[in-house]
Amino acid sequence: MAESAVSLVIDKLAPLLAQGVQLLKGVHKEVVDIKDDLEAIRAFLKDADSEAEREGASERVKVWVKQAREVAYQIEDVIDKYNTLHVAQHRDRRVFAGFLTKVPSLVRKLPLRHKIASEIHGVRKTLQRIKDRSEGFRFASSEQGGSSNIVLHDPRLGSHFIEDSELVGIESTKDELISLLVSGECQRTVIPVVGMGGVGKTTLAKKVYDSYVVKQHFQCHAWITVSQSYDRVELLRSTVKKLYEAKKEPFPEAFVTMDALSLIDELRKYLQQERYLVVFDDVWEIRFWGDVEHALVDNNKGSKILVTTRNEDVANFCKRSSLVHVHQMKSLPQREAWELFCKKAFKFDFDGNCPKDLEELSQDIVRRCGGLPLAIVAVGGLLATKERVIPEWQKVVDSLDSTMASDPHVENVTKILSLSFHDLPYDLKACFLYFGMLPEDFSIKRTRIIRLWVAQGFVQEKPGLTLEEAAEECLNGLIRRSLVQVDEASMKGIPKTCRVHDLVRDVILSRSEELSFGHVSWNSSALKGIARHMSISKGGSDNPKGSTRSQTRSVMVFCGSKLQKPIIDAIFEKCKLLTALDFEKCPIDEIPEELGNLLHLKYLSLRDTLVSHLPKSIGKLRNLEFLDLSDSLVETLPVEVNRFPKLLYLLGDPKWGGGFFVRGSLGQLELLRTLYVINAGDNHERELINEIGMLKQLRKLGIMNLKKENGRDLCIALENMPRLQSLSVASEGHGVAILDLQAMSSAPLHLQSLRLWGKLERLPEWISRLHNLAKLRLTDTMLMDGDSIKVLQALPNLRFLRFLRGYNGEEMHFEGGGFLKLKSLCLAGLTELNTMIIDQGAIPLLEKLEIGFCQSLKEVPSGIQHLQNLKQLSLAKMSDEFNERLSPNNGQDYWIVKHVPVLQYDGTYDPDDESSYGAWVELWFGQLTKLA
Repeated sequence: MAESAVSLVIDKLAPLLAQGVQLLKGVHKEVVDIKDDLEAIRAFLKDADSEAEREGASERVKVWVKQAREVAYQIEDVIDKYNTLHVAQHRDRRVFAGFLTKVPSLVRKLPLRHKIASEIHGVRKTLQRIKDRSEGFRFASSEQGGSSNIVLHDPRLGSHFIEDSELVGIESTKDELISLLVSGECQRTVIPVVGMGGVGKTTLAKKVYDSYVVKQHFQCHAWITVSQSYDRVELLRSTVKKLYEAKKEPFPEAFVTMDALSLIDELRKYLQQERYLVVFDDVWEIRFWGDVEHALVDNNKGSKILVTTRNEDVANFCKRSSLVHVHQMKSLPQREAWELFCKKAFKFDFDGNCPKDLEELSQDIVRRCGGLPLAIVAVGGLLATKERVIPEWQKVVDSLDSTMASDPHVENVTKILSLSFHDLPYDLKACFLYFGMLPEDFSIKRTRIIRLWVAQGFVQEKPGLTLEEAAEECLNGLIRRSLVQVDEASMKGIPKTCRVHDLVRDVILSRSEELSFGHVSWNSSALKGIARHMSISKGGSDNPKGSTRSQTRSVMVFCGSKLQKPIIDAIFEKCKLLTALDFEKCPIDEIPEELGNLLHLKYLSLRDTLVSHLPKSIGKLRNLEFLDLSDSLVETLPVEVNRFPKLLYLLGDPKWGGGFFVRGSLGQLELLRTLYVINAGDNHERELINEIGMLKQLRKLGIMNLKKENGRDLCIALENMPRLQSLSVASEGHGVAILDLQAMSSAPLHLQSLRLWGKLERLPEWISRLHNLAKLRLTDTMLMDGDSIKVLQALPNLRFLRFLRGYNGEEMHFEGGGFLKLKSLCLAGLTELNTMIIDQGAIPLLEKLEIGFCQSLKEVPSGIQHLQNLKQLSLAKMSDEFNERLSPNNGQDYWIVKHVPVLQYDGTYDPDDESSYGAWVELWFGQLTKLA
């Protein structure tokens, strides 16, 4: 990881020296020498990092690696101090050139600049000493990408790590657990799933919990992740909240301040008449059952509690007051372990089979994994990136041989995970370690993590790719190596949210502490340390103790309670070199004027906060690239917005919806790629749209309250955006008025997502030319003619189509050969629709069909029987005649849909269930005030 720190600083020095100008008298040459020395040192560091990890490694080597890393940090600090002086005194867009070309005499007269020059001189001397010492070491050479013989630390085990799609051999176990849940005794029953970390307890429990049979059987349900450090009151409150969320009921504010006794009483009353299922995942403490047993009332309705734990004593403790069925999870037998390994290591070649020449080595590796899915997936992911030749695979076997410990299970898991970490290239290491800043069990959006990486400088541009695209490649690399798990993916398979498992996070935290990379504070009143990155997970109530040095580059805050003002003040006063500040979902209501002092800030997120006003000093943040105000209380973007020449992303949709108003000029934001969502409903709409037309780099645009007479101007503006990929447009009055978008002669051909909200006199002709369009949502468009369907079904890459009061014709005909890639179709509020025909060969890949509030439709759509890939059919608020024909009891149309695995319609399931009609209606009708 020292190699990572040095490489990042070299990358940062390059543009400074490329200016070819005089820094300070005598300093420019020293900076050149520093860069040369760093490059020489980097050549040693990959082997030195590995050597420092070896059991019995020389303390001299460890100290040398640490010193190299720390001096790299010092150099980065000096560079940023130069940058601070430039921005503060010259306000020039060019970070270095404007400052560096100023009169030398002015520079020499400023003591602060001389101090910086002195620091450069001191760093140069330190670096030279470190370089001289390196010549005395003789590190064993390792080829790029190879593995060294290393012994790995054994950090505390948090939880197991395994992905659902890669687990083998649990189908029979899943069926057994489902049977235990939906049948058996009427009294309350606890079913502990017991096994060591990495064996797949959570994966099994989640598959059981998500099964349709289980969801239909229980009237209410909740999934609670417990983990090692839980608070009893928070656990009870979280249980209540999850139960309310499952029923789509608002969580009472009174519960926020209740003590444990009151929460237990509320839970007992809530569950008294319900057949419930509660899953408590990752329980460590024996006292756990004592904390929840009285809240989970035994109501003799067949309620169940499923618990995953590593400690069998937890299961035994439950027996004191409840019926218990313990399920022991075992490691995979060799045959299934081999099957899992091949799935991971040879997923994309050799038809999933191991080549004969690698089979002996591979079998040896699988045996050393001890049957643990976590270990198998980790090493399989590592080997999937290796060349399929014996020498490369022998290195991995040799590394495992040299690090075998007395415990062939737990020890090997951490060793294999750490082996994967050490095998990462330097840019991926920094990206991977940043996951340690997230709370335990936290799922983060893909877009959020990659933007944070970019702001930190972890990612370098690659030919043909933007920084964000390069960052996305880094994320995919971590996912492929099984170090990051995808929680949710789009229909195209693109990750939406991801996380690291607890065991992986433990490895990260162990490394981060050693490397001074990250500091995770559970109580921000102890705001201290020298880490480059800080994470605060609780608000604290006291004044901060200690201090954090200026080295800190990013702060992320994850506070469920209000962050106290002294903590906020400390962040702004003591972290002057911050490049990223993330307050997302933190209930802060004010940002101090000192925000303007953070001259290096690139990333600022106030998403889902209570902040309603931005200080004027925000205009000083001339390095700002990411500004996220979505779901905050900020309704109007200040005039200072035009002072952000580097701004790439501007996100803002206030909690009340409708987009934010713009008071400043947008035309100068020439680099802007995302503008989402702005409210055009004021007297300067035309000027605003004309300015938007100057933003030729836009990839995503959202605009609300567009007047009909300004539709032509918007079309002209859109023709100037050749890179546009996502467009959302709503007419005046939240879609009430007519949307006039006909006058576009040159369509944005790269468009992948389109949302139109408002009356359309006809479908815009240019839509037929959107051959890359994958997602189309038409809301309140009230199209009348069947020709619109013919146009849409010819779009070659359309995967998602939604009509929400979007079609007002009487017939909808899906012709054979149409919608060849469509996977999801939603038809809601089509009040005039009385006939729906699906020809054989139409919509062949459709997986989900949702129809609701189509009261004129009396018969089940003809042709559904042709949809052999249909996995879910949801029907809601249809006519009585329609429901009678669909009835499994002599309904004349039931045969058409009986092949569908998941069939949901009125009267067949609990309306409070999360997959029910009620939730479906909320999904499509409950957010009409939101453009997102």
